[in-house]
Amino acid sequence: IHRRSEFRASKIMVDRAKENEKISFILNSVVEEVHGDSKEATSLTIRNVVTGETQEIESSGLFVAIGHTPATKFLNGALRLNEDGTIAVDGASTRTSVDGVFAAGDVVDSVYRQAISAAGMGCRAALDAQAYLNEKED
Repeated sequence: IHRRSEFRASKIMVDRAKENEKISFILNSVVEEVHGDSKEATSLTIRNVVTGETQEIESSGLFVAIGHTPATKFLNGALRLNEDGTIAVDGASTRTSVDGVFAAGDVVDSVYRQAISAAGMGCRAALDAQAYLNEKED
């Protein structure tokens, strides 16, 4: 399910996906809702962004990817950025160039860019923020 009519990935990657018989493509569409229980997805409601029509399709799982360009322009120089546009953090921590500001997920990670690694990094940011606040109390 892809929100555009064409892909911005490399031609090799698109061709490789198209050759895989287990992959089907639904273009100009977005996921509106995931249906299922706490253990697995069973179906998705998708909406065509051109026509507005919705449909429900069966699905036993999904991978979430939301682009390759970090959405950091809104910062307008408030935080130090890396050359690739990701937010610069201090080593393996989630501390940024501004005291008390922490960053996590795809806006920091230019390598893996996966929902699961972003979620883990979100947990690290929460722990870093908690440690920061505890230090401020002392």
